[in-house]
Amino acid sequence: MEYLIDNQEIESIFKSIIRAIPSMQNGNTAESMEKRGIVYEKNFGCSIVDLKLFAATLEKNHLLALKLWNKKWRETKILATLLDEPYKVSEEQMDFWLKTSENIELVEQAVSNLFCDTPFAFVKALEWCRGKKFLVKQAGLLMMGRLALVSKNAIDEMFEPFFEVISPLSKDAMLYDPFYRSVCQLARRSTELHGQCVSFAQMLTSFDEANARTIGNELLTEIDNIEFKNLIREQEQ
Repeated sequence: MEYLIDNQEIESIFKSIIRAIPSMQNGNTAESMEKRGIVYEKNFGCSIVDLKLFAATLEKNHLLALKLWNKKWRETKILATLLDEPYKVSEEQMDFWLKTSENIELVEQAVSNLFCDTPFAFVKALEWCRGKKFLVKQAGLLMMGRLALVSKNAIDEMFEPFFEVISPLSKDAMLYDPFYRSVCQLARRSTELHGQCVSFAQMLTSFDEANARTIGNELLTEIDNIEFKNLIREQEQ
């Protein structure tokens, strides 16, 4: 990771953020997350909405984001994903932040708020889909779906390599939800990718593994119908 050079102005902003976070504390949110198994080293239970509104009052700054992540509070890590500058983020940083994400909530925030806007988004998404750890594979799937949703300038061919790398992930029941949602998002992107997603889902139904067959059939029910196809056509007009 980068060496954090002292900067008095950034240090002052950092300290003001640390002082402000407890005022947004929400015990009900923290209790709800704990019941769902979402655990952090330090968690004030601030809502995502409040954190986004707070972040909107601050200027993005790469050094500030690094300091916030290193604080290791739930809220400082989420704010780090909201306040970093995407084009200053390195592949090493993305790997480190993913490695030091305690749970899926933080992975989802990092993916949607920051990672998909970096120059390495497609490279890391494909790499993480090939990963060994659960959260890494989940991050790869979430990245693929998010890129399909928001990456306006990407051409269809940039998404085609995903069909090969995510195929083995269809066998993992724990990845069912992100797999299903992300393929549906990909199918909505264009008529061409929709056709490829239908063929991909049909292939899954022929797998020996029950989870792959189930998800293949569920995907076909969702995407291989006239209503779904009409939405894509309307979007392309």
